[in-house]
Amino acid sequence: MTLDAANFGILWPAFIAGLLVTATHVPLGMQVLSRGIVFIDLAVAQVAGVGVILADYLGWEPTGAAVQVAALSAALACAMMLTWTERRWPEIQEAVIGTVFVVASSVAILLLAKNPRGGENLKELLIGQILWVNPAHLAIVALIYTAVLGLWFGLGKRLGRIGFYVLFGCAVTVSVQLVGLYLVFTTLVVPALSTYYTQGRRYLKAYSVGVIGYAIGLLSSLWLDLPSGSMIVCAIIAVGLLVAFSSRSRRSS
Repeated sequence: MTLDAANFGILWPAFIAGLLVTATHVPLGMQVLSRGIVFIDLAVAQVAGVGVILADYLGWEPTGAAVQVAALSAALACAMMLTWTERRWPEIQEAVIGTVFVVASSVAILLLAKNPRGGENLKELLIGQILWVNPAHLAIVALIYTAVLGLWFGLGKRLGRIGFYVLFGCAVTVSVQLVGLYLVFTTLVVPALSTYYTQGRRYLKAYSVGVIGYAIGLLSSLWLDLPSGSMIVCAIIAVGLLVAFSSRSRRSS
């Protein structure tokens, strides 16, 4: 396939969506990695997804405000619970997060069991539909992410544990509906992980992993006619590996 005007019209909103997700998830991912709670995004995102599925199950308008409220409420409730468990049982927090993810995944499957489009809805939740991002929604998403980044960089450690989880829950709720759970996890973890041992300019390198990964993944999916979400995941990981090995080589020399 060639990059004609029609394909460009599909790719640019998807790429902008990828840039927006990368902008918020790189700093949050570094914090997640430092806290040792890598799988928290999977748990919170899955719970937010259950909120969306439950709203659909109840017959609410798919793009209405009620669905967003349901998703955000579910994510924030999960975030508050994980705040409590981290304070109460920090040594088993990762196991608690994994259990929350499994339970939320099972509930999602049960809610979708009698839905004729259940399999498709579950696929959209996991892999996302980044190619079909509505450009009109990107401005709203950008405003939400700007608020998240402003609070994160403006207040930093003063946010505390609860503030971190609330911001995290808000960001993930928006992101999982924008690009899907797999891309949320990949964008959160891989740039932070690939630059973990980097000395200097870590943010620049981490952001580069996300931006280049989204660009290569989208173009490769167009060229090979393969699912975009999965191609972007593979591309981000490939770029992350290159950055990680490059940083390690410099440290060794």
